[in-house]
Amino acid sequence: MLRLLIFFFTFLSFNASADSRDKIIENLNNTSNLSFEFEQNINGKIESGNCTIEYPKKIYCAYDKNNKILVSNGKSLVIKTISSYYRYPLKKTPLDLILDKDFLINKIYSLEENIIDNSYIKYTIKENNNKIDIFFDIISLELIGWQTKDIYQNTALTLLGPIIKNQNIKKKLFKLPIQN
Repeated sequence: MLRLLIFFFTFLSFNASADSRDKIIENLNNTSNLSFEFEQNINGKIESGNCTIEYPKKIYCAYDKNNKILVSNGKSLVIKTISSYYRYPLKKTPLDLILDKDFLINKIYSLEENIIDNSYIKYTIKENNNKIDIFFDIISLELIGWQTKDIYQNTALTLLGPIIKNQNIKKKLFKLPIQN
């Protein structure tokens, strides 16, 4: 009888996991873009702002302070402030993987799901010398954040606020800014 109960609860747990995985994948498949507020913690330094992501691989973020922006046109990533301008090949950053929803979907199919505090589902991706933790809300199964190492090997945790999906977005939003 004990074996039957263990099998039953294992089966229920597996089905719940498969069900949430399928719904996360469905949510991602049905998303062409999303806009959100964010809070980013890099080694205790907290920044906030708002972002728009358009799949595949485009992002525009305006930070609340220092007139800082982060923009990817799908090939390059630019971080610009009043006094600095940095341009990187997108492929050299973890955002190359995070902004590729087809890559995320393919990985989620094969990754182990971890439940954090009965609030979040976490998938850990290890690819191209990157370790990326992707977080989804356990109820809505929507993307709510990620954790990576930045180009300087600092731990960067990005949490997403309310998300608005599939809006009309002007293509010029993802045009890389020019250097001052």
